[in-house]
Amino acid sequence: MSLKIIVVLLLGVLAWAYQAFCPPPPRLCGTIGGPPINGSRIKLRDGRHLAYKEHGVPKQTATYKIILVHGFGSSKHEASIATSDLVEKLGIHFVSFDRPGYGESDPDPMRTMKSTALDIEELGDQLELGQKFYIVGNSMGGQVVWGCLKYIPHRLTGATLICPVVNYWWPGFPSNLAEEAYYQQLRQDQWALRVAHHAPSLVYWWNTQKWFPASSVASGRPNFTAPDLQVLSKYASRLSFMEYATQQGVYESIHRDLRVGFGPWEFDPMDLENPFLSAEGSVHVWHGVEDGLVPVSLQRYIVKKLPWVQYHEVPNAGHLFAFADSAAKDAVLNSLLIRNK
Repeated sequence: MSLKIIVVLLLGVLAWAYQAFCPPPPRLCGTIGGPPINGSRIKLRDGRHLAYKEHGVPKQTATYKIILVHGFGSSKHEASIATSDLVEKLGIHFVSFDRPGYGESDPDPMRTMKSTALDIEELGDQLELGQKFYIVGNSMGGQVVWGCLKYIPHRLTGATLICPVVNYWWPGFPSNLAEEAYYQQLRQDQWALRVAHHAPSLVYWWNTQKWFPASSVASGRPNFTAPDLQVLSKYASRLSFMEYATQQGVYESIHRDLRVGFGPWEFDPMDLENPFLSAEGSVHVWHGVEDGLVPVSLQRYIVKKLPWVQYHEVPNAGHLFAFADSAAKDAVLNSLLIRNK
C-alpha cells in the first residue's frame, strides 16, 4: 500500500472520529435554521436568554411565589403541580423556566450548579418576585435545588426536592452503599454514568453511537416501575416534552445534564448547613419507595446526614408520583407553605 493511500485512509479515519466525537453546534432559537421563539424570555447577565412561563394566580395578588425547576428531558411546560386546587385557595404564583440549552433557553457551555443557581436568582429579580421566593425541583431539577441551597440560600423562603437525582460519586456516601445502589441500575445506565463521570467529553458519542446501549433515560426508555407505568398510561401526553426540550440539540440539553449532574461537583449536598436556623423556612425531600431511577436507599442516607431536611417517603409510588396524584400535589404544597407557619 502506497504512502498516499495510507495518508488518505488516516485522514478519513480522523475525519470520521472528529464527526463522531464532536457534537454538532446547537440550533439556537431565533436564528436562521433554528427553532422560532414563541414564549417569554429574559436576557441574563452574560447575554444568554432564559425562557419562562407563568402559572397560577397573578403575581401582583399572590401570597406565595414559587420557581419550578424541571427534570431531565422536560421543560417549562411541565408545571403539573400548578394544577393543584390549593393554587387559587392559597394564592400561589408559579414561574417555570427552560433550563439552559432546553426549549427556548440559550445553551450555556460553561453550565455548573452555581451558574444555574445564579440564573434562577436573576430570573427572580427580573420578574420582580421579591427579595425571597420558594423553589421546587423535580428529578434532575432537584439537583439544581441543592445548588440553590448552596449558592443563593439568602434568596429562598423554602425549598422542595421531589425524587431528586443523586450523584453516586458524592464524597459523603459510604462507598459500599453508593456501589450497591449504582449496581441496581440497568447495565447500560451504569456504563453511561461511568462515561459522564470519568470521560465527559465522550458523552455525546456514547449516547449517539450504535455499538453499545446508550443511557436508557437519554434514549427514552427509562427504568420505570409499575406505579410509574400506571401514571404514564393515563398522562403520557402531558408528560411528553422531549421534542420541544431538545429542539436546539441533544448535546446542550440532555447530554449537558449528564455531564453536570454526574460529573465532579463543586460541593457535596451532605455538607450543606441549615439555611433556616430561625425556622423562617423549611426544606423538604419527597421520594417514592418504588422509584426505579433514583435508589431510595441513597435518599434515606442523605436526609439522615441532614437532619434539618424534612423527609417524606411515599409508599407504592415511583419517580412520577407527583405528576398525577392530586393529593400528592396538595401535600407537597401544604408541607412547604403552610405547616411551618
